[in-house]
Amino acid sequence: MFGSDQVLFVFHGPFGVRVEVHSSILMLGLLVLAFGTQSAQQLLWGVVTVAILIVSIFLHEMGHALGTIVQGLPVRRVVLYGGGGYCERAASASARQQELIVAMGPIVNLILWSVASLLSNHLWGLAMGAESDYGSAFYNTIFVLERIATINLFLAIFNLLPVQPLDGGKLFQLGLMRVVAPVTATRIAGGIGLVFAVLWIPAMIWMFFTIGWVLFFIPSIRQHYEMYNLQRFKPRR
Repeated sequence: MFGSDQVLFVFHGPFGVRVEVHSSILMLGLLVLAFGTQSAQQLLWGVVTVAILIVSIFLHEMGHALGTIVQGLPVRRVVLYGGGGYCERAASASARQQELIVAMGPIVNLILWSVASLLSNHLWGLAMGAESDYGSAFYNTIFVLERIATINLFLAIFNLLPVQPLDGGKLFQLGLMRVVAPVTATRIAGGIGLVFAVLWIPAMIWMFFTIGWVLFFIPSIRQHYEMYNLQRFKPRR
């Protein structure tokens, strides 16, 4: 889907990590804006939502980069594109090292969710106890904080689903490797992921018609089937 994706621009983020922003990120923004932007105000909040989403994905990937760097491994680049983002290492990592690297992405999202939630609740407490109205800017700030909290909680939960190549699928397989042989861990992770992959499309349809959310990601049934049959088994140290 993003095979012809071009690099839009490049910058160096925290820790000196090279960050590439690809042109398909514009498509992600347009798809988000396409839903629920019938008025100028809704369009404005749609732009804010897109900005929060992209920054949250960026920070998620920087979490992976941090988990890589603190273990003495080099990071080649972080890429942001229409499908989200990924952190590319410049060296291989052991299974134990991968556990921290993979976990750091959702951990960053959970930290952002908790901080934004605490701040918005604090501001709501001030508003409820005030004798006069704080004004629209105050309540807009609360709205932004709530949107930050919602998006990051969603990203954390979504990324922890036990399907490849999401963080949850990787962590599930790595966790299994602590208690069973790698070959068994691969089969179990492939089998569980296969169930989720088969149920994914009906779940997306249900989500769209109940809460109006659309997911631009479909896990590969073939990949999980091959994992279950050990066609994608790669022993890890």
